[in-house]
Order: sequence, then C-alpha cells, then structure tokens
Amino acid sequence: MKGIITAIIIGVGFFALALLGFSSQHATLIGLVAFLVTLWTNEALPLGAVSLLPILLFPIFGILETNAVTVNYSKSIIFLFLGGFMLAIAIEKIGLHKYFSAKLLSFFPKTPRGIIYALSITSALLSSVLSNTTITLMLMPIALFLSENVRLKVRFLLATAYGASVGGILTPIGTPPNLILIGFLEEHQLPSLAFGEWMFMMLPVVGLMLLIMPWILSLGVTEEKVEDVNHSVPELSTLQKRLYGIIVVLAVVLLGNTFLKQFFGFSLNEKLVLLGFGLLMFVPRIGFLEWEDTRKMPYEIIFLFGAGFSIAAAFSYTGLAADIAGKLSFISNLPLFWMFVAVALFVTFSTEVTSNTALTSIAIPIFYEFSKLMPENEGTMLLLVATVAASYAFMLPIATPPNAIVMSSRVISIKEMASVGLKLNFIGVIVLSLVAYFIWSWMM
Repeated sequence: MKGIITAIIIGVGFFALALLGFSSQHATLIGLVAFLVTLWTNEALPLGAVSLLPILLFPIFGILETNAVTVNYSKSIIFLFLGGFMLAIAIEKIGLHKYFSAKLLSFFPKTPRGIIYALSITSALLSSVLSNTTITLMLMPIALFLSENVRLKVRFLLATAYGASVGGILTPIGTPPNLILIGFLEEHQLPSLAFGEWMFMMLPVVGLMLLIMPWILSLGVTEEKVEDVNHSVPELSTLQKRLYGIIVVLAVVLLGNTFLKQFFGFSLNEKLVLLGFGLLMFVPRIGFLEWEDTRKMPYEIIFLFGAGFSIAAAFSYTGLAADIAGKLSFISNLPLFWMFVAVALFVTFSTEVTSNTALTSIAIPIFYEFSKLMPENEGTMLLLVATVAASYAFMLPIATPPNAIVMSSRVISIKEMASVGLKLNFIGVIVLSLVAYFIWSWMM
C-alpha cells in the first residue's frame, strides 16, 4: 500500500508542476503517466495490472475514450510478438537454448577477457530472440560458477546483463521499445522496416557495442585466475534437430522477405509469418507445444505493449507531444549529428529511472513532431535513435530486468554498477549517433 500512496503523491506532484507550463488536460496526462511509471518502478502492483490501468484512468480523466484506449491492446504488431514467444517457449522446452549457449561459449578462450566476451555475445545473441529476463536468469548461474574471485564474478554478471540489453536491439522482437516504434510507424502510415532490414541496420550498433563493452568490463581483471571449467557442447537430440531446422527455415523466409521488399517492392506480412511459425509449434509430429505450455506466455508484457501504445496515442491525440516538442524546439536547430546526440542522451539517462517501454511510448510521439520538419529518412533515423537509446540503461538496477536480476546475486554493489554503467551510457550514445549519422544515412 505504501508504494501505491507514493505513486499517487508523485502523480499529484507532477500534475501540480506541469500546471506551471501546460494546460490542465496536458498536466493531467503528465500526472497520470508519472503515476503509472512510479507503479511500474516500485512494483507496488503487478506489472500486468498496472499496464491495464490506462483503460480505466484515461477515460475517467477525459484523456481518451474507452474504445480509443482498448484498441491499443490488440494492435497487429502484438501478434508478431506472440508468434515469436511461442517459438521461444518451444526452444526453452526442449533445451535448444542450452546447446546454443554452450556452442557460443566454446568459441572463446578460457581467460577473463575471453569469458567476458563469451558471456556478452552469448547473452546478446540469445536475447535478440528470447526474453532478456529469461536469458539473464539462465546465464547468471554460469557467470557465478566460473570463478570464486569476487571481482571476476562482478564482471561476468555485468557482461551477462549488459549483453542482454544490447542484444535486444538486434531484432524487432528483441525488446518492447522496438515493437512500440514499429507499431507507431504503422499507425501513422510511415515507412516501416522489414525484419531483415531492421537487423541489417542494427548490426553495426550491436557489433560495435559487443566489441567495446566487454573490453571495458575486462579492464583491470585480465590477470585474474579463472577456474578450469568444462564447457563441452551437448549433442543435439532428434527433437532439437527438428526445431533447429524450423528456425533455419524461418530465418531464410525472413531474409528472403527482406530481399523481396528491397528489390521487388512487395513482401509477405511478417506478423503473419511469425504467428504462423508460432502456431506451427502446436501441430502434431511437427511442433513441440501443447496449449498448457502457453501458461508461460508473458501476457503482462502484452498488456505492457498496450499501455505503451495507449500512452503514445494519448500524447499525440491531446497535442501534448507537439507542446513538449515546441518547448524542446532548440534541439531541431542543432546539426543532424548533434541532434542525434542530444536525443540519445535525453532518452538514455531518462530510461535509467523509468520503464524503457513507458519512456519510448512518451519519447517517440515527441520526437515525431521534430521528424515532420525533416526529410523522411532523417526523421525515421531520429525515431530509431530514440528507440535504440531506450535500451542503453546500464547504470541502475531498476533500469532493466537484466540489471535487477544480476543485482539480486548480492555480489554487485550499486556504486560499481553505476560507475561502469555511466561510461557505457556515454559510449553507447556516441556509438549510436555515429552509426546513425554515417551508416544509417547511407543505408536509407
């Protein structure tokens, strides 16, 4: 109850402050979002319950009508996530993720730096298609087991958490902010990115971060001793081989779809492709799931998407996004590169203290107002920068589930996470801005 009261006080406080510069409706929306963000942060109510509150609060306070809110909880982009998660549940059910992690770990030398790189890259690649929470939970025992040295344990755990955050950027389904952006682009009839196009554009960002981040984490511990641990790769079972084959087929279809869109101007609906492959997991003698397995489906995350889309819709419909954009208009006068830097800095440090999903829902409508005044490709790049920066939350345990999970090991201090994370926040902003300015502009 204390957490709920705190959220109410914070919401009322933001409402009162917002009245100094905004209309009463806009101030009400700001107060409601502050209330929701506080509840997401302090977990006074379950994540799913908080995510359904906009359906009640927005109509009650005159922000949006009920039908205008509920439609955000059934957007077609959500079914892309559903299909992807059905595949993820199948992968976990038959243990194929253990094969992938052991295979990737076997490629690296058993030195502190080698293991940090192995954990970072393994966590990143698996988190690009599976829940970063699941992957961090799966790899944390490995990270703790690899050494009795506390300094090494800390670096191994941070590598696992940070790798999961970075890897989520790689695919549209890797982390909720990515899907929120895609949903927003579709809502406003803006050019969207196919699955393969998204990966192609994000590869330089993820690749550079996976080169730099583990190297930063390994500084000062390269001479530490690592215990001799066997990381033999298990043999694939018949079931695992079959699922491995299905995943390869899916990858070929998605890459082929990108090729069709790029060179022939038409493509398959990737939401239907992902949902179709997800439902294939239930077909006898082909799939691996029973309906009981869907109990593992993170429905609270689906509701979180709905809440995120609802907040974005409210910011656009009420004109609050345009109002805030007007107050931040000085950013639009900056050269393009420095505009990217300013937006990335704003989002990166804001997401340290709030849900990256909620922040993306707020930031995208605001920066969309800027993008209207820019060439189409530059406007899209600006929205991509804001979205990717929401995943650069390396400083605090409340910023992302992976950070909170490794903090639960009681091996890492907040001071140490904040110290390393601050450097990586700035590095991430620079890497993202440079890639956007020099590489994305060429790609688009």
